[in-house]
Amino acid sequence: MNCFRLALLSLSALFALLPLSACGERTEGVTLLKVNEVTHSVFYAPMYLADSLGYFEEENIEIELTNGGGADKVMASVLSGDADIGFCGPEAAVYVLLGGTSDVPTVFGQLTQRDGSFLVSRTDEPDFKWEDLAGKEVLAGRKGGVPAMTFEYILKEHNIADQVTLNYDVAFNLMTGAFESGVADYCTMFEPTASEYEAAGKGYVVAAVGDKSGEVPYTAYIAKRSWLNENTAVAEGFLRAVMRAIDFAENEPAERVAEHLLPHFPSTSVESLAVSVISYRSIDAWKGDLTLSKESFERLQDIIESAGELPERADWAALVDNSLAEKVAASLA
Repeated sequence: MNCFRLALLSLSALFALLPLSACGERTEGVTLLKVNEVTHSVFYAPMYLADSLGYFEEENIEIELTNGGGADKVMASVLSGDADIGFCGPEAAVYVLLGGTSDVPTVFGQLTQRDGSFLVSRTDEPDFKWEDLAGKEVLAGRKGGVPAMTFEYILKEHNIADQVTLNYDVAFNLMTGAFESGVADYCTMFEPTASEYEAAGKGYVVAAVGDKSGEVPYTAYIAKRSWLNENTAVAEGFLRAVMRAIDFAENEPAERVAEHLLPHFPSTSVESLAVSVISYRSIDAWKGDLTLSKESFERLQDIIESAGELPERADWAALVDNSLAEKVAASLA
């Protein structure tokens, strides 16, 4: 049974047993929003900046952030009511939608619009070409995960998919350690891991996967339709804070951005965080208006379908609601 079917069956079964929704708790005019993120990375810098810059506070929102450690776990947290908002790839919502549900997990904001990983080689390759991966082994993530499927899609576009060995056996959070121990010729890494790895002389960043993946709704904010209906103003405030933080992340000096990211990455240096910010700016990582276009959604489905993980395509209109993001963007213009 493929990864799609396993995720679909487990999530749909869980959903059938759960109450319809759980609203954010309100204390003295402040709404506590429980947000479950797929992983913790500078790739998601605007969300952390919205917190450290006080933008959430200005919206009378307090964020309780937890790490799901995988899109399937994030979606399970949303469906169970443990999280008000899930932050992960929209594919997790696609799986639940196709499984059938009366309370659709709805994508109401897209933060990242490209793959956020960087390809690290054991050797310096200033003239790297994707065709150089022929005959090599790459640690690209778990099979069925969007990072691995996106990487595989790029290989297919370069007509070398059958010439490259993709190692799916190592868990995402263990890939860097496995690579350092001698597994594979290349490894995909998010920031700040990639630049820190290079700075330590352990490898070389040779390509940004996002440069080749094209615009893809990589990470988005997802909530149950019932929750959005009951908490529209809170959801708008949340998006407004993040949208303001995107502007800060893109336009302020990288060092200043890094200083405000430090509370969320206390073991990382300001210098390393600044390099990471510049890296993500260079690939146009963040979607300024937080909307998810039909075109990019179909590209995501192309990628999943190409990997053999999508038995039927989902309807963009049934899964995505851009109305809140459009309203907020208009108010900030």
